[in-house]
Amino acid sequence: MTQIRTRIAPSPTGDPHVGTAYIALFNRCFAHSNGGKFILRVEDTDRVRSSKNSESNIIESLNWLGLTWDEGPDVGGEYGPYRQSERTKIYSEHVDTLLQNKKAFRCFCTSERLDQLRKHQLQEKTQVGYDGHCLNLSDEEIESRLKQGEDYVIRMKVPESGDCEFYDLLRENVSISWSQVDMQVLIKSDGMPTYHFANVVDDHLMNITHVIRGEEWINSLPKHLLLYEYLGWEPPIFCHMPLLRNPDKSKLSKRKNPTSIGYYEDMGYLPEALVNYLGMMGWTMPSGEEKFSIQEMTNNFDINRVSLGGPVFDLEKLNWLNGKYIREEMSDSEFIKKYTQWAFDSENIKNVIPLVRERVDKFSDVVDLTSFFLSADVHLKEDSFSKIKLDRDKILRVLKFSLWRLEALESWDKESIHKEFQMLSGQMDLKFREFLSPLFVAVTGKYVSISVIESVTVLGIDIFRARTLDAIKVLGGISKKMEKTLLSEYQSLFKVGLTEK
Repeated sequence: MTQIRTRIAPSPTGDPHVGTAYIALFNRCFAHSNGGKFILRVEDTDRVRSSKNSESNIIESLNWLGLTWDEGPDVGGEYGPYRQSERTKIYSEHVDTLLQNKKAFRCFCTSERLDQLRKHQLQEKTQVGYDGHCLNLSDEEIESRLKQGEDYVIRMKVPESGDCEFYDLLRENVSISWSQVDMQVLIKSDGMPTYHFANVVDDHLMNITHVIRGEEWINSLPKHLLLYEYLGWEPPIFCHMPLLRNPDKSKLSKRKNPTSIGYYEDMGYLPEALVNYLGMMGWTMPSGEEKFSIQEMTNNFDINRVSLGGPVFDLEKLNWLNGKYIREEMSDSEFIKKYTQWAFDSENIKNVIPLVRERVDKFSDVVDLTSFFLSADVHLKEDSFSKIKLDRDKILRVLKFSLWRLEALESWDKESIHKEFQMLSGQMDLKFREFLSPLFVAVTGKYVSISVIESVTVLGIDIFRARTLDAIKVLGGISKKMEKTLLSEYQSLFKVGLTEK
């Protein structure tokens, strides 16, 4: 019997996401419940956004949750390397096969042409996608363009008619028209593969038997199945999990719910409680109990018990479950030990003490000055902002623009944050102290406290985001109309767009 092999393949382009942990958990349980292996593969082909720091954070966060793997970049294995950036030669060999067999083609279209094409398709309300402009270039023209050093990508060919029919473990028989499938880029102009190509090649060469991933990839499956066919390979079995949802049923988003695993660690959640909660997302134990370990989930795991209804990630339910673990699984001595480790983490203490030492006359003063560092919530009310000499709309602009700017920071340090706040206050025609006052309240719950810039630096983007969003909510929130207005103002001021991660 073939050994079951599953994988999780995160991209190291941002904070470790609870959605990554959710998919990792189900892959691990499925593999280990069947006596198989679970693999970690790092998909770092995005040269611009990928970083070693992000990769380290992902590995540390998954390990913190107990979602360990049998093979990966840190533990090795017989199918390595396990970083896609170290496998470029492998991809080149296989894309050459596709070119030789006329299953792929070089596309020399410029980004300007593709932008114009997309605009035209949107205006005409036709199917958005590549129009095959370079599909039938002669060998002579291709050779001439290559000699001239023109940039190109490599795209796959797709059938012009008919349907792609496939089987999904949860959805059973699925059919998608080939007319809905784009001529996907396989190799980018920098020579790096796209997700679609690299994951097919890697899954095959790493003997992955089951691909369990989020349902956002189901519309891409025809491309992947076509590549398996073109390369003469047997595809794995596919299973597309339902996406995690906010309480309003929208896709889980950092703008509505904390999504970084690091946030939950920083806020004092127990890893076993968080991973237990993720196990409840669309799946139930046979006996119905809500509290269970990774091992208990593995022992009782059946993929057919996954519900397709979008599981709601509800912080109140997580808080309830985390509380049960604290009350039912810890002795007093264990509680003291874990609380002390969390509250007096040496790195946090090292960062916080210099901020308060010059402000205290006795040790008991430290509690009041630093309490907001140890709290998930600074308990804001609408009148918390009553002493600020700015109207509500201006306060909301300060909060929203600050959040957008700091989310885009590449380097999280005091100097960078100070620079952004100074620039924002100037652009908004506000005195610096005037600009900082809403941030003081949002972050610390007070009008006067430790330097807000230093506080934000220590707290990090996850907690800053959560407190800023909470402050906006306390102030009555931002309507869709106002959000649109603010976004337009922001883009006009800074000549940038926003992307939702």
